[in-house]
Amino acid sequence: MSSTTSDNPRPILVTGAHRSGTTWVGKMLAAEDGVAYISEPLNVLHRPGVFRAPVKHWYTYIAAENEAEYLPAFRELLDYDYHLLSELRSIRSRKDFLRMVRDYHSFFIGSIHGERPLLKDPFAVFSMPWFAARLNCQVVVTVRHPAAFASSLKRLNWSFDFRDLLDQPLLMRDHLEADRTDMESMPADDIIGQAALLWRVIYRTVHRDHQADPAIQVVRHEDLSLDPVGGYRSLYGALGLEFTPRAEKDILNSSSSENPTELSKNKTHSVKLDSRANLYNWKKRLTSEEIHRIRSLTEDVAHLFYSDVQWE
Repeated sequence: MSSTTSDNPRPILVTGAHRSGTTWVGKMLAAEDGVAYISEPLNVLHRPGVFRAPVKHWYTYIAAENEAEYLPAFRELLDYDYHLLSELRSIRSRKDFLRMVRDYHSFFIGSIHGERPLLKDPFAVFSMPWFAARLNCQVVVTVRHPAAFASSLKRLNWSFDFRDLLDQPLLMRDHLEADRTDMESMPADDIIGQAALLWRVIYRTVHRDHQADPAIQVVRHEDLSLDPVGGYRSLYGALGLEFTPRAEKDILNSSSSENPTELSKNKTHSVKLDSRANLYNWKKRLTSEEIHRIRSLTEDVAHLFYSDVQWE
C-alpha cells in the first residue's frame, strides 16, 4: 500500500506546543474531503504501524545531522505505507487493536484516493524548517496565550521534564543553549514554572523560524476561537484547501456555544468545546500571583504575540 511521495499532494504539518490547539486545528483542516489526518508520529508513544522509527525524546529535534534516523520513516508515512506486522506484534489491548483498525483504514483510504497528508504533531515544533525543506510540508503553527497554556497543564497536573530537551545536543546547540541554566534548575514539581519556560523557548524559536520563512502560517488559538469560520476560511485559502459546506459545518459544530465550556480530564483530545467561553478559563484556574509569574517569565517572547490588554 504505497505510492511515490512526489505523486502526493503537498503535505501539511500542524504543530505548536502541546495543549495549544493543534488537535482542533488539524481536525478542522482535515474536515475537507481529500485530507488524511495523521496524529503525532513524533510522540514517544506513537504506534509502530504508523511510524517505524523509534522516538526517544519529547520534542525530538530533526536536522541535517540526524535526519537519517527519521527521513526514510517519514517518507514511508507520507506514502501511506502502513507497517501492519509491526503493529500486530505491538498490540497489548483492545484499545491498541481499535487504533490499528482506525489507522490502517486511514492509510488505506489516503493511499487509494491520493489524499493530502496532514501531520498533527506538536512535538515537531522545533523541527518545522526541516519538515518544510526535506518533506515539502506547508507548516501551520498554533499559538496559545502563555497563561492559558500554563493553566491547562496545571489543571491536568502535567509536568514536563526538561531532560528531554537537555539530552538533545543538536537542539541545545541550535536553539536552547542560552536556556540551559533555567532548564537544569527547574524543580520537578513546579508545573507553572515549567509551563512558562517551555512556552518561552518554543515560541521564541517559532518567531525566529517564521521570520526566516514567512510562508509558515502562525495562527493564534484565541483568534480562531473568536471567529472560527472566518479564521479557518482564511487558513484554508492559505493552504490551497477548498472551504466546503461540510468543513464549515464541522467547524461550527466543534466550536458551538452549546458545547461544554470545559472538557472533562478524560477527554483531553476532544475538539467539541464552546470556543469563546473556553478563552478565559485560565483567569479562573490561576491565581493572580501565578498570572503575574507567568507573564514575568514569558514577557520577552509573549509581547511578540499578545498585547498588554490580553493579560487583563
